[in-house]
Amino acid sequence: MSNAPLMPMATAVWLVENTTLTFKQIANFCNLHEVEIQGIADGEVAKGIKAYNPIISGQLSREEIELSSKDENRPLLIKSTDIEISNNDKKIKKYVPLSKRQDKPDSALWLMRQHNMLKDSQIAKLVGITKNSVTSIRNKSYWNYNNLNPKDPVALNLFSQKDLIEALEKAERRIKREKKEKEKAKQSKEISNNE
Repeated sequence: MSNAPLMPMATAVWLVENTTLTFKQIANFCNLHEVEIQGIADGEVAKGIKAYNPIISGQLSREEIELSSKDENRPLLIKSTDIEISNNDKKIKKYVPLSKRQDKPDSALWLMRQHNMLKDSQIAKLVGITKNSVTSIRNKSYWNYNNLNPKDPVALNLFSQKDLIEALEKAERRIKREKKEKEKAKQSKEISNNE
């Protein structure tokens, strides 16, 4: 079965403990081998794995389990593997391993060189370092500036290409707005000088 449930081993543990399905049905549903399911039932496999209820997660229904329990040849059918993810939720900071943390200042330097229209605060937000660090890198007063190597943050997976494009579009809008404000200020100055 190509579309296995979320956490197949934990789902298999729950199905073994809570249903009368055959090992073959559970194995096919969870995309595992029948011997693994036998091992789960015997307590030899998946000892530390907590059972995961596929009914609560909406992947199976009670009726589906009951129908398959009555007929050994009927496979379990997964309800839906499409999980709705809303973009309205606040973005959660993802953990960056210690080995990749040195890439942050390198990425900030790359952004300064490649996209100099970005403000320090935008770079800090994208890369995940402080604004003071970005400012010190820009001023070449960063404590480790001589050892920085510009690296593409998208390639390093610090953030997505979409995030970069959004930041660049925001910077372009800001530059246009500032240009218009300067022109308005210049025009109003000329008008006041002519009066």
